[in-house]
Amino acid sequence: MPVTATQPAIDPAVLAALNATSGPQKDAAGDLQNNFMTMLITQLKNQDPLNPMDNSQMTAQLAQINTVSGIQDLNKTLQSITGQIDTGQTLQAAALIGKGVLVPGSRVLVGSDGTTTPFGFELAAPADSVQVAITDGSGQVVRSYDLGAEDAGTQSFTWDGTLADGTPAPQGAYSVAIKATSAGKAVTVTSLNYALVTGISHGTNGPLLDLGGIANQVGLGDIRQIL
Repeated sequence: MPVTATQPAIDPAVLAALNATSGPQKDAAGDLQNNFMTMLITQLKNQDPLNPMDNSQMTAQLAQINTVSGIQDLNKTLQSITGQIDTGQTLQAAALIGKGVLVPGSRVLVGSDGTTTPFGFELAAPADSVQVAITDGSGQVVRSYDLGAEDAGTQSFTWDGTLADGTPAPQGAYSVAIKATSAGKAVTVTSLNYALVTGISHGTNGPLLDLGGIANQVGLGDIRQIL
């Protein structure tokens, strides 16, 4: 009856060698191969003559050690690529310092001279009706707009700083609510507010933008428009 060879598990000594040679100052893949070949030769010298290792077992062990070495090389390559991406994102974030951006939020500010910060919205799909309501701190609507039809994507808008009766709005913070519909059905819309990028810091998932207190720190992916 023919004997079916089973693939042996990686020798524990091989795993121990991997751990011993994985320090940042060593060529772990090369050291691991050398250690494995030394152990394999020792194993061949001390094998049972009546039950020698067959070719399939040796081939399987060589394939396993090559796989482990290949994974180590791949990890090094991925770490290098990740480092380059992080550096690129940091440089990109630094270039935004001093620039105005639109990020998710609903705050609009009116200055002492009547100037207002811009705001915007992001539509998930085209809408045949977009309505804007600006409310004061007590929740009262002080100005409303019917923008009509708008395409999907990001749109920016500027309030002229006047109330419904045409008088200037008092200085302070206001909120914007956006409602969008298409054929009578609601369209997903995200309101956006203006913020000035004042600095950057490092986060666990990449650089974070400091927005001068108008909004919490945000990542590059939160920026919808640069003004």
